[in-house]
Amino acid sequence: MLDEACYHCGDPCERGLVHFDDKIFCCHGCKTVYEIFSDNGLSYFYELEAKAGSTPNPVKQKYDFLDNPEIISQLVEFDEEGVQVVNLSIPNIHCSSCIWLLENLNKLHRSISVSQVNFPAKTIRVTYKTDGFTLKTLVLLLASIGYEPYLSLENYNQKNTKEDRSILYKLGVAGFAFGNVMLFSFPEYFEVEEFWLEQYKVVFRWLMFAFSLPVVFYAAQDYFKSAYKGLRSKMLNIDVPIALGILVLFLRSSVDIIWDLGSGFFDSLTGLVFFLLLGKFFQQKTYAFLSFERDYKSYFPIAVTRLTNDGEENIQIYNIRKGDRLLIRNQEILPVDCVLVKGTAEIDYSFVTGESKPVIREEGERLFAGGKQLSGVLEVEVQKSVSQSYLTQLWGNSVFSKDKASNFQTLTDSIGRRFTWAVLTIATVATTYWLIVEPSLAMNVFTAVLIIACPCAIALAAPFTLGNMLRIFGKHKLYLKNTNVIERLAKIDTAIFDKTGTITTTQQDAIFYEGAELTDEEKNMLKTTLRASSHPLSRSLYSILKSNDIVTLDEFHEYEGQGLEAKANEHTIKVGSATYVGEVKVSQELNTSVYVSTDERIKGRFVFKNQYREGVNEMFQELQQTMDLGILSGDNDGEKIRLQKILPTNAKIAFNQKPEDKLNYIRDLQQSHEVLMVGDGLNDAGALAQSNVGIAVSENINVFSPACDGILDASTLKRLPLFMELSRKSIKIIKLSFLLSLCYNIVGLYFAVTGQLQPVIAAILMPLSSISVVAFTTLCVNILGRKLK
Repeated sequence: MLDEACYHCGDPCERGLVHFDDKIFCCHGCKTVYEIFSDNGLSYFYELEAKAGSTPNPVKQKYDFLDNPEIISQLVEFDEEGVQVVNLSIPNIHCSSCIWLLENLNKLHRSISVSQVNFPAKTIRVTYKTDGFTLKTLVLLLASIGYEPYLSLENYNQKNTKEDRSILYKLGVAGFAFGNVMLFSFPEYFEVEEFWLEQYKVVFRWLMFAFSLPVVFYAAQDYFKSAYKGLRSKMLNIDVPIALGILVLFLRSSVDIIWDLGSGFFDSLTGLVFFLLLGKFFQQKTYAFLSFERDYKSYFPIAVTRLTNDGEENIQIYNIRKGDRLLIRNQEILPVDCVLVKGTAEIDYSFVTGESKPVIREEGERLFAGGKQLSGVLEVEVQKSVSQSYLTQLWGNSVFSKDKASNFQTLTDSIGRRFTWAVLTIATVATTYWLIVEPSLAMNVFTAVLIIACPCAIALAAPFTLGNMLRIFGKHKLYLKNTNVIERLAKIDTAIFDKTGTITTTQQDAIFYEGAELTDEEKNMLKTTLRASSHPLSRSLYSILKSNDIVTLDEFHEYEGQGLEAKANEHTIKVGSATYVGEVKVSQELNTSVYVSTDERIKGRFVFKNQYREGVNEMFQELQQTMDLGILSGDNDGEKIRLQKILPTNAKIAFNQKPEDKLNYIRDLQQSHEVLMVGDGLNDAGALAQSNVGIAVSENINVFSPACDGILDASTLKRLPLFMELSRKSIKIIKLSFLLSLCYNIVGLYFAVTGQLQPVIAAILMPLSSISVVAFTTLCVNILGRKLK
């Protein structure tokens, strides 16, 4: 009698059976996991993939070292206000059911807030509350459900993970079997009738059958799994016709040798799987290369202000070293773990944890990377440098990011499903015809059609084209979150720009002061207040003030779209718009102005002669040819006449726009348009998040904004029309590659349907078609990329 299989893990119940809930389990561990899932509404786990778990047998004493606070501090990424974030390596992650279960850990324990799986890296990032729950508890929970983490303090920072060599093993098995099956098939090919060969023909056929078993049930298992999951989800993916072709060949060949009807098609079957895996191996290697090449983390333009003996300097975060002293202004992100040296920190860690309640920290206390300073300026000392991949992870964190792609259907999604239906229809019709005309060719035709018309080339066209373009954009200082942004950029028909700090530069402004002269004490207080702000006008004004003495502020507040307020030594100062500081008589001059009041008395104003970025006129002229344009500015209408001269006559221009006004304007515009918002990432965060695509312009300051889809270096703003054009042409390249693949398939299908194409030849041609599509898209994208040079 065969051992019965465990309901949870699928292993045979060799020793004792554990009965529970009319089900059989191999051990009490599996039974316990089943009870946990059932009690917490996670029984759907067993519907996703049968026997997807693994037998848990955690040894609690094994993780006693996790009671040590020093070890915990090395393992966790974040530890503040009763919340910890940890990234763990889970080698047992292998399928969609694993992902589904691990991203629903919050249902297993209420202390777990969020869990996110990185499937390619086989890691999970968990955010949890430490009230009655520890890292050790989390690790034991994961181990108890069959996903024991791999912990190594020695190599933890290096994040070394084992390379997945499964496809190499499968390729080796398929190649070995293919070679031997071909050898055994030679007598049949040449119809040799020598006595001994004829005598042992049956043995050769059964040997071919034996060699095909590991090929079908091991080497080709991924195709069957993928097809099964697709069908269970009521979706036809690209692996359905492949799996069907393999299954038909195997069953037909098995019937042939069992009933002594012939030698079957084991040579075609093993050759088919071998060449399919060879093509898959090629695809993986090539895409891994492109993924490395287009890794925008190495380009990520997050800058921070470092304090030196000579003053302040702006550096990129990968130049930060342990011991450096940094200046963190209001609304800026902490790029590293650090110790607060000067100032009072009011930190918003919602980017990391999803909790919006700010945390107050005093001098000498530790601050974690990813927090945003909400009040005033800080001086901090770096404890450890940070990988840019951490900030990139925050950029895409689903805790706070709005997924604009959720309702966006990609080209591949829209075409791939129809293609698979067409292939199955053609295969069925052709097979029915040959069953009537010449039954001996029917199986060959059916299998050849399924293989030669495999939509793998279609599936490869988009990721290779857009991935390559993402890499090229990054090299020319446009850094996008993902390839989906390029597809959305190609559909944009309206572009809205912020003015100050976006199309104007703060590095070349001419600034004049009008009003009562400021005392030295007022100048010191003004410069200290401006020092805490990241707004472009604040940074520009701060740079021209002569005062060198920095005072300690008792209070600081920045009101978006209005201005700044600070208190020190029982004195107050306000800096901002005329209405904000209390000025009644507003000048009618067409200039941008920043007003100053001290102790509720108006002192005067700083007048800015805006300097527009180089090439802005040409940029607007090029953009107006393909889309509508508009300006949303928080400033007064002092620049209205000047803007009307450089913008098309139908451009929409609005001034005195608060952040919520910009957001509402974009939302209303989206009722009939696909909208691109270009801002500086500060007062425009809501509009950037609301728009179809939001791009933040960076000018050598820390403008890290999770609300945006891309970051554009200010020096390349004039190239925005070219980036938009290349996005549209990228989609054309994908469509051309679809056309190329269609032509190939039409020719191939002709020979397959007419019975002139053997399945093994189709299997050889299939990866070649994929190679041709990859080569075509890569060549075209690189030619387009030359326009940016």
